Amino acid sequence: MKVDHIAIAVSNLDEALGLYDRLFDLRPEKVETVPQQRVKAAILLTGEGTRIELIQPTDSDSGVAKFLERRGEGIHHIAIEVEDIGKELKTLASKGVELIDKEPRLGLAGKVAFVHPKSTRGVLIELVQKI
Repeated sequence: MKVDHIAIAVSNLDEALGLYDRLFDLRPEKVETVPQQRVKAAILLTGEGTRIELIQPTDSDSGVAKFLERRGEGIHHIAIEVEDIGKELKTLASKGVELIDKEPRLGLAGKVAFVHPKSTRGVLIELVQKI
C-alpha cells in the first residue's frame, strides 16, 4: 500500500488552481467532473510523484458540499492505493470496519471506495485501485 493522493475540498476549483500554480508552480495533470461523486476534481502532481487532488462540489447536496459547510476548505480525505480493492473491502468488513462503499465505484483515480471516518479515528480514507 502507498498514499495515492491527499484530497482538499475547495469552494472554487479555478481559484484554488490559480493559488497552487502561483505559490508552488503546480499545474493540473488532469481536470475532470466525476458525476458519481458530484465533484469537479483536479490532480496536481508534485516533483516526487505525490499527488494532490482538489475537489469542488457540483451539487449543493453532495458530501463535499456538506463538508465545506461544516468545516470549510481543507483536507477532505487521504487516498491509499491498493492492488485488489474488492479483496481489501472484504478484509476490512471482516474486521468490523464501517464502509461507506461496500463495492468499488469509478472515480478520478480509478476504482475507488471509501472507509467511514468512524472506523479510522476521524479520517476519511479512500481506497484506490488503478485501472
